[in-house]
This record gives sequence, structure tokens and C-alpha cells, in this order.
Amino acid sequence: MERKIIAYKHYYREFMDTLTDSERKKIHYILDMLATQERLTSKFVKYIKDGIYELRAEYESNIYRLFFIFDGNKIVVLFNGFQKKTQKTPENEINKAIKLKQEYYENK
Repeated sequence: MERKIIAYKHYYREFMDTLTDSERKKIHYILDMLATQERLTSKFVKYIKDGIYELRAEYESNIYRLFFIFDGNKIVVLFNGFQKKTQKTPENEINKAIKLKQEYYENK
């Protein structure tokens, strides 16, 4: 299996630009797994709601999250990302991902 990974607009790139090389490598490692493996454990991927999934990365006690959707079985669309600082995923980040998903499908 090989999924094509694409980023919607500039949000993913802007988030990645805020990270160190080591943090980016960790996220790319998980993205590579997502692209090539049928399923990943909840350590790496978690369903949030409304078709939105969360890619989960941890590096040196920092926690990073990226939201994405599956467009069919092949394409993963990366939306906003953030460094998680609380137990619960911030609702405003989830709402932003849902809005970006709707925008993506409207412009597709």
C-alpha cells in the first residue's frame, strides 16, 4: 500500500517551519508509516470527529499534532498542526481542521 500525502494550502508548511530538524524528522517518520502501512496504532493516529484524524508525534517530551483526512483510500490531506500543551486537544484547533476540511471539499 502506498498513499499519496498532500498538504492543503500553506498550513502544514507553516507549522513545519516552526520545528527543529529533529522534530520534523520525527513527524516525517510517522508520515512515512501512514503512507505505507494499512493501519497505525492510536499512539500515532487517532480519530477525532467528522472525518478528521490526528497524527500524533512526541519528541523529547514535546507533543505535536497534525490534523488530516483521507480523501478516498489513497490521499491524505494535511491541515493545521500545533504543539500540544494540555491534556485535551484544543477545541479551536479541531474546529479549524473541520473548517479546512469543508473548504477543501468545496474547492476540489
